[in-house]
Amino acid sequence: MFTGIIEEIGSVKSTNMVKGSGELKIGARQILDDAKLGDSIAVNGVCLTITRINGGELSFDVSAETLRRSNLGGLKRGDRINLERALAVGDRFGGHMVSGHIDGTGTLLAKKDEGNAVIFTCKAPPEILHYLIEKGSVAIDGISLTVTGLSNESFTVAVIPHSLRQTTLGNNKIGAIVNLENDLVAKYIEKLARPRPAENDPAQSGGLSLNLLRQHGFA
Repeated sequence: MFTGIIEEIGSVKSTNMVKGSGELKIGARQILDDAKLGDSIAVNGVCLTITRINGGELSFDVSAETLRRSNLGGLKRGDRINLERALAVGDRFGGHMVSGHIDGTGTLLAKKDEGNAVIFTCKAPPEILHYLIEKGSVAIDGISLTVTGLSNESFTVAVIPHSLRQTTLGNNKIGAIVNLENDLVAKYIEKLARPRPAENDPAQSGGLSLNLLRQHGFA
């Protein structure tokens, strides 16, 4: 579990992707302090497992599913990436619950200065926009951000100067592909709110429904 508060900007040392999967090597400093084999690191918001540590370089295996869902397949040597270690018990929870399981990618459409912040507009597919609400949370390349506006095809976030300095978002160009993760809580609530098969039959579920009310003359 992560919070979306980026600890460090690392750099891609090499990528070796063969037949839709492979290995990613990155250079880092701060997150190496207590890094161990098997630890989870969010790389541009993607939860990856450390498979090798060599000096200031970390290696990760990248699955085909990860490449399909994220922008990691487009990384190249020298690219800057957002890094965050997994949340430790007792740490301050400064962002929101971020699982590191990317829902899909979006495209940066526009950047606009507004006071001391920059408003980013991001195009996203319907299945991601479905879970977004104004003032709700979203993770862009692993960065915990607040949704400031929504349309049928895109959403906006306001990014303060500190976040621009501490992450890669400010250097992204229009048209850049970014990783998106919806609020974990929203997805669970929707799943739990769906009626189970037996609940479609009021006689079996014992639940209240419009059909049941009509049957007893109340509607």
